[in-house]
Formats: sequence, structure tokens, C-alpha cells
Amino acid sequence: MGVPAFYRWLIQKYPKALVEATEETGVSIDTASPNPNGIEFDHLYLDMNGIIHPCFHPEDHPCPPKTFEDVFNNIFLYIDHLFSIVRPRKLLYMAIDGVAPRAKMNQQRSRLFRTAKDREIAEAEEDRLRIQFKMDGKPVLPKHECEVEDSNVITPGTEFMYKLSEALRSYISSRINNDPGWKDIKVILSDANVPGEGEHKIMSFVRQQRRVAGYNPDTRHCIYGLDADLIMLALATHEVHFSILREIGQQPVHESSNMANTSVLWVKKPYQFLHIWIFREYLELDMKISDDSDPPGNLTIDLERIVDDFILMCLLVGNDFLPHMPSLEIHEGALDLLMAVYKKEFKNLGGYLVDMSRLAEDKGTGYVKLSRVEKFILLVGLYEERIFKKRSELRERQLKRLCNYANNQDDYNGGRIMEIGTKNSSCVFFSEKAPAFRDSAMVSEENVSFPLVSDDAGSSEIVGNTKELNEILKSNLRKHNDLYMKGSCTDKVRFGNAGWKQRYYKEKFSAESSMDIENWRRELVANYTKGILWVLVYYYSGVPSWTWFYPYHYAPFASDMKGLAQVRVRFEKDSPFKPFDQLLAVLPPRSAHAVPKVYQTLMTDEQSSMIDLYPSDFDIDTDGKRFQWQGLCKLPFIEVGRLLSETKELEKNLSEAESERNRNSIDQLYLGRTHKLASQIFSLRPNPNEMVNIDTSLSDGIVGFICLCNQYTNIEDHGILCVCFEMIGGFMHIPCLLPGVNVPDKTITESDIMDAQLWHEVQVNRPTNRN
Repeated sequence: MGVPAFYRWLIQKYPKALVEATEETGVSIDTASPNPNGIEFDHLYLDMNGIIHPCFHPEDHPCPPKTFEDVFNNIFLYIDHLFSIVRPRKLLYMAIDGVAPRAKMNQQRSRLFRTAKDREIAEAEEDRLRIQFKMDGKPVLPKHECEVEDSNVITPGTEFMYKLSEALRSYISSRINNDPGWKDIKVILSDANVPGEGEHKIMSFVRQQRRVAGYNPDTRHCIYGLDADLIMLALATHEVHFSILREIGQQPVHESSNMANTSVLWVKKPYQFLHIWIFREYLELDMKISDDSDPPGNLTIDLERIVDDFILMCLLVGNDFLPHMPSLEIHEGALDLLMAVYKKEFKNLGGYLVDMSRLAEDKGTGYVKLSRVEKFILLVGLYEERIFKKRSELRERQLKRLCNYANNQDDYNGGRIMEIGTKNSSCVFFSEKAPAFRDSAMVSEENVSFPLVSDDAGSSEIVGNTKELNEILKSNLRKHNDLYMKGSCTDKVRFGNAGWKQRYYKEKFSAESSMDIENWRRELVANYTKGILWVLVYYYSGVPSWTWFYPYHYAPFASDMKGLAQVRVRFEKDSPFKPFDQLLAVLPPRSAHAVPKVYQTLMTDEQSSMIDLYPSDFDIDTDGKRFQWQGLCKLPFIEVGRLLSETKELEKNLSEAESERNRNSIDQLYLGRTHKLASQIFSLRPNPNEMVNIDTSLSDGIVGFICLCNQYTNIEDHGILCVCFEMIGGFMHIPCLLPGVNVPDKTITESDIMDAQLWHEVQVNRPTNRN
């Protein structure tokens, strides 16, 4: 997930940091040959969930996968293609999302419940269209049931994820044995039974490796993933030679005769590298402290400290663990505003906002200058009124334009749109019958599975009708996702109009008096400050607490962030959930099939003691929003004590196979029998509890502990070796460049830095009246 719209902001502001990837074409590509991109990467890291999802439910695919095996084969093709672009010479690290910290589960729970709701709405509309087509004498293909209907199974602990791990082990074995580019590398698989989000498991590995004596500071890293927060995480490593690989965009899929009976298809996509060293050059120039804001005292300007402060700013704009402050939207220039305030006020602030080198001191919150952060955020809060005023003006203008457009249509849903109270409520309504789904939850095409189209039916008429049904279904879902055009938008808070703060606290927290508002402000600020610190530690040192979470659906305003220095925080080290516990914490009742049968009644039985945590319907707050997908799901937070007391008893009834899926494990390291590290592995004693230090002279410098894993010894029959791998703990991250690193020659100059006009300062052009 990461920061919304961050990647779009970056490529527009710092375009030279991105380089189009050169890809070789042909039936057979020699991945052992030199990299056509001119860079020989040492390590390739795959944030696997960014691969699994598009292979499970590809967009606009004429014949999507029907079985788990189809999905697995698509994943293998995907990895093959990425490998051929990057061609790592030492290590491939594949990380699948494992059990997440409690702070992430709220976001996961909201997303998965909403996905289930989307499917319910789409299926209801599909059923309605099928009835209509039947009445019109237009036969269509029947509905197809398949294994891949519910993408919520892409969650640790499910049968799908367990089978995926087994499939990946066989895939790794095949590639090491048959692909010359794989023969001399090591492969680490961190599957869904290893706790932690994929990208954070990867970054923990990078931080650990660079902390050990003998590490090569010129190691070239490349990570593939779709989350924008990979950029901040890569910056936070302070590794210069880091690149991020991602798609530029998907090319259209054109149906051909040989695609009719296959669900396995590689879709050609262009890729690009984001080079972190060039991004750092941009930041060095763009974050240059203003002449009238010279560093205080003897403080010198340090790019590494500025990078850390920039990461804090990015986290304030948005992250996966806290709701964002209402005035800080990245598409409204929030990051440009924070950067401008930082540069202008650096001296008045007293210097840098964070000092992540002090994280190792374990003395509370010394790594964050909370008094400076408070002053900084309050300075940003001074712009709130202007931001909300601009937002209100744009909303009113957009509503008027849509009303004018709709009223000029002779046949728009059989009725005429009337504009009402744009000054006070900023909404529209239909004067006659409203379209379907007026009160529906958010509907998004990408979360909906459409009927499969195949030539198996043998009738071109039926196939054509089914395609038509698909297109109408897509169109209807798009239309009814637009609250403006549905006539069901609301704006009770009315940001930009006098009294917006009081209305916000009244609508979101039922605060009636000024005392109520102040009490809520203090409560929110204290918890939000803890959240900021939690996220910072997570980005630089790993999970500070598996059980902490922000206990509210909404954030305070920037102008409310007073008293930060009085907040005292010490996160307690604790343990992650088990996979089945997380499944129960995040899955909706509709996905109960994905948990063991002994757990299913907890989610579906009306007499269950936990049924209140699994509502079949729930509120989505779309106040002030145009689209349903922008709304906030107001689900009850999972009560961990109740959950664990129930599952502790039910665990006793799990089968052996289910218990295997419910365990937390560690990474697995794979290599060929001819690899030089094989000699150490052959010398290991068959004791899974005896962890041995890797011989770095045999591992190309990779450090960690290894031991034989009994559950994977059968892999050796395929000609490769597999051992359990565990990273060395106890080392704190060094947030600076390592001695001896060769920084690439600089290519960015002052002329490459664009003057950023603040969003709220750009005048809104008033629409002219047209008769």
C-alpha cells in the first residue's frame, strides 16, 4: 500500500531518477550473460505479494486463471521475466507477506471486508443482468465456479498460501537445476509462515547484512514491488546502490485464437528502474536549506539526516498504519508544503527533526526531537484554512460542472439532476428514481471477478452476449461508484466553511462541547504521536511492538498537534499472531471457507460469542468524498483477548496438516549441490535446533545462521540443498553511508530542480457561464 500517489508525485518531480529497463526478447534468454541494462546486480529482492495479486486476479484478461495451478504457473512466468531483467549474481530473496503487526491488521481488515462487499454487490448486479438478458432472449454462458474466486485467500494461513510455498520450492529447484543464471546464486524463500510484511522482511535482511564487518558497501541491490513505501524503505537503508524495479503500465491484451483455452498468459509490460542514488541527488538539491535559515550554531548540513527527516515527512503524509491528517493529501501538494516549511523554518526549528542513530540507545524517544516535530507540524497547520478553502472551491466547481453536464443529457437515468445547497452541503440528487446501488458500499472493478468468456460453448452468439453482459456490468459498477453522479454524496463537515473543526469532532467523535473537543484532541494527539514513533522505528529497526495499534478511525488535525513532547512511549517487545489468529482478525464472514472448519462458526454462527466482530454490513464514511472507494470502513476493531481465548481452545481440534499451516517458521535457503557453500551444508549435523554461523568465505559475504530443516529434506532429491536460515539479531541499523562506499558521479544539477508552487496558492479559475 504505502503513501497514496507518492510514486506519481516522484516521477513528475524527479524524472531523471527513473530509467526505462532494457529487456531482451526471444524464446530462450541466457540469464547468465551480461545484463543489458549495464548494471550487474548482486541481490534481487521480490516483494511477492506484488506478484501474487496480479497473477491471481489479472485485470482485463480474456481468460483469467481458474485453478491454483494456473495462478502458480503465472507466478513462475512473472518471476522468470523479472529475473531476466535484473539477473542477480549472488542472491535472490523472495518474501511473501507473513503475519502482520497488529497496527497493519486494521487496514487489512478494512480492505478484505470491502473486497467481500464489492463481490456481493457485483454478483447481485450480475444476477439482475442475467435475468434481464434471459427476458430479452439473449442466452449467455453459465457462471463458472473456480478455485480463484476469492482473492482474500492471499492471506497467511490459508490452504492457498501453503500450496504456493510448496509450488515455489519446486520452482526454485527446477530453476537452479536448469537455468545457468540460477546455478551459482543462493535463493532465500521467506514464505507466509514467516512473520512480517514482505518488504519489511527484505529490509531487515539488508540492514542486518550491512551492519556486519566485511560487508561490501558497494553491493548492488534491486527490489521489485508495487508498494510506494518501498521507496522510503530503500532510502532508510542508506544504501547508495539501490534500485527499485516496477511496471510503467500494462499493455492491452488482445485476444487471439491460441488464448481461448488457456488461463496462463504472460502479459507484456514495460518496466523501469528507480535509482535511489539519483533520487538522493535530487533531495540534496531540492532540500537545500534556505539562505535565511542557516543551520543553528555549529550544526553542519548532513544529507543523511535530511534524508531521515524527509522520510518522516512522507510518513506524515500517509502510511499503512495511521489515518492521514485531514489537510495532508499528497495530490493536493502536501509533501511540497512540508518540504517548503522545513526548508524555510529549519533554523527556527532548531535543526533536524530526527536522529535515527540514537535509536540504539533505547532511552525512550531520544531519536525524535518531539518539540521540534511539534513546532514543525503546527507550522504546517497554519495552512489548513487555506487548503480547506481551496478544496471546498474545487468541489463546488466540480459539482456544478457535473450538474450542468447531466442536465444537458436528454436521457440520464430517466431523470434530471438538481443542485441543492452547494454552499452548505455540496451535494446533488436525482429528482426521479435513483440508479441501483444508491445505498451500496464501494464497488471497484479490480476487486470483482467477471464471468469467464470461453469458446468452449461453441456458440459465437452466446460468447458475444456474455461479453456484452461483462461490459455492461463493468460500466454499471463504474457509474455507481461515483457518488456525485449517483446523487448520494454528503458533506456534513464542510471543510473550508466556518466551524469546520467543531463539525469534524462532532461528526467523527460525537463531541458536543468545547471541553469534549479538547479531551478528544488530547487523546488523539497522544495516540497519533505514539503511532508516528512506532512507524519510524518500524522503518529503521523492525517491528517495535506486534500488538500496538492506533485505536481510532480518524486522525487529529495538524493544527491540533500540541503537547507532543509530553508523550512518553516505550514499546514492549512481544510476539506475532499465529496465522489462523490473523485470519480470524482480518477475514470477513464471506471468506470463512479460508479458515479451518473448527474456526468457521466463530465467524458465521449467530450464536457465536464473537459474531459482533463479523458484521455482514457496515458503515462506510464517504462524507466529503466523490467515490465510494475513497470512503472509510467503520468496522469494529478486533478485541485480541476475546479472539485468543477462543482460538486457544479450538487449536486442540486442528488436524496435523492444519497445525502445520498455523505455525510460525523461519526462512529457507536454497542452493545447488555444486555451490561452494554446499560443503558447509554437507557438514551440518541433523539437529534442527543447532544453528551454525554461515561461513562468509563460501556465501559471498552473506551472514546469518543455518541449520538442517527436517520438513524440507525431500527437496534434496531434486538435486538442490535446502537449509533453514535465520538472521543475526542484536545489531542496530547504521543510518549513514558506510566507509569505503563508492558514490556514483553526480548527474543532477540545480537546473533539474523544479520550482514547486504550493497547491493552495494556485488560483481556482472560475467557470464561465455558457448559455
